[in-house]
Amino acid sequence: MAAQLIPITVAEGDGIGPEIMDATLRILKAAGAPLDIKNVEIGEKVYLSGQPTGIENSTWDLIRQSKALLKAPITTPQGGGFKSLNVTIRTTLGLYANVRPCVAYYPFVETKYPGMNVVIVRENEEDLYTGIEYRQTPDVYEALKLITRPGCEKIIRYAFEYAQIYHRKKVTCFTKDNILKLTDGLFHKIFDEIGAEYPQIEKEHWIVDIGAAKLADTPTAFDVIVMPNLYGDILSDVAAQIAGSVGLAGSANIGNSGAMFEAIHGSAPRRAGQNLANPSGLLLAAIQMLVHLEQSNLAELIHNAWLKTLEEGIHTYDIFKEKTSKQKVGTKEFANAVTARLGKKPETLPAAHYSTSFHIKHSNFSSLKNFKQELYGIDIFIKWSEDVETLATLLQSTSNHDLKLKMINNRGVKVWPNKMPETACIDNWRCRFISSTNKIVSQEQILNLLNRLVQKKLTLTQTAYLFAFDGQAGYTLAQDEQ
Repeated sequence: MAAQLIPITVAEGDGIGPEIMDATLRILKAAGAPLDIKNVEIGEKVYLSGQPTGIENSTWDLIRQSKALLKAPITTPQGGGFKSLNVTIRTTLGLYANVRPCVAYYPFVETKYPGMNVVIVRENEEDLYTGIEYRQTPDVYEALKLITRPGCEKIIRYAFEYAQIYHRKKVTCFTKDNILKLTDGLFHKIFDEIGAEYPQIEKEHWIVDIGAAKLADTPTAFDVIVMPNLYGDILSDVAAQIAGSVGLAGSANIGNSGAMFEAIHGSAPRRAGQNLANPSGLLLAAIQMLVHLEQSNLAELIHNAWLKTLEEGIHTYDIFKEKTSKQKVGTKEFANAVTARLGKKPETLPAAHYSTSFHIKHSNFSSLKNFKQELYGIDIFIKWSEDVETLATLLQSTSNHDLKLKMINNRGVKVWPNKMPETACIDNWRCRFISSTNKIVSQEQILNLLNRLVQKKLTLTQTAYLFAFDGQAGYTLAQDEQ
């Protein structure tokens, strides 16, 4: 009986995308992958047709009805107004986990770090990648960094589940919680909480800057690394490059009910149509897809044929070296070489092995809804081009027995009271008003204060409530604020 076909969608992409997708699909077909493929158009052509997201509404249904999307790199047109298609797909479909294995293939691919085998697990839906930005004044621009408890729980648990299923020994967390005490602090806190449920797995935390330095210097010290979105995006590319080449790295984007698989490199339009591009990144993403689709035997078959091809020195131009390579081939010829080695295994490199149990189940996450939430004041951002003392005098005249001016800061530094003469200031000031009696205040009292400020002809650019949760401040102090 013929195997039931698995529906997937395929986007051949832009630039070198069609060539590497054709090579990848030919290998999958030769291996007997039971796939029902529907092609979808996304990327540059859709952007230029007037769709700023790069994807038509009708395409969403095709993707959602399939078990996975296999996507080649796309080109985003230059100029403003075009949204990142990758971010759009990941967030719209809830693909919260980005998984990037970064493996060294020494001595067949040059690297300074033989033995490197690191998996970056990157949160995919929030952080600065929500793209929420504002221009507050002529000189000041703002981007909101959003970190949520459910988002942290999902990605951190996924990382530990991945480590457990794939018999990894350690999970490392990178954050910058010495500075971002609430957002990155939450990520670190939940890492510690969830990590305690996996006593058999070693756990460690690094501040991201020194952690990145350690990753670049001694990548073999790491196993699985879990990070918020921005750090994960940057360091997964760094890890892939120091392992050997960004062109050899595939990426999985996993959600509760959908998945997207892609190479991590760009569309390289300068190399398009020349039969030069290395299809390995997309092929390794397709192997991740087969594992996700519970086609582990096929994933193993193709992965080992690819490893055997590398071992025999059959390389595309990007990894070809006189010392380690034997034959320089094009995109099509590389695909033919992998196909010819289906059924063979590498002799020097560790052979790939996938179990049918390698399918991570998604866990429920919690939301803390029973906290006592109280309002103690408000931060009001005000556009102001004169000196801070004049502004403080004006603001104090609006204070009453409900709310009083506690401090003014500029770019996070307290400048009133007691501004240092060396502190450089710009034209947007954060003015903190708190309860005059150390009691909770009402939204009506806040609105009355805002109305008094408007009557003073002040330009308010942004506001943020100062909440406490079970008596603990839900906001940070400015530098030097008491």
